[in-house]
Amino acid sequence: MQLARVTGQVVCTQKDPHLAGIKLMVLQPIAPDGTDLGRTLIAVDAVGAGVGERVFFVRGKEASFPFHPVEVPTDAGIVGIVDHWSLG
Repeated sequence: MQLARVTGQVVCTQKDPHLAGIKLMVLQPIAPDGTDLGRTLIAVDAVGAGVGERVFFVRGKEASFPFHPVEVPTDAGIVGIVDHWSLG
């Protein structure tokens, strides 16, 4: 799992039927200290995250697991909203 900040939402006029009813969010991966880390990406949202929230997400096959038994065509998925974290 990786930390990220939700920076936007993707609106599509047409998308794969397996993505019907699923929000697509723009994520900026972040380091544990909160600084930006790497490039932005698009992820499906399994938890109802909003813009500005900190989330954790998974990549790969596991990204579609929260939608089982539907086979969602994705390689990144938001699986949790972070309330807070601390280092040390």
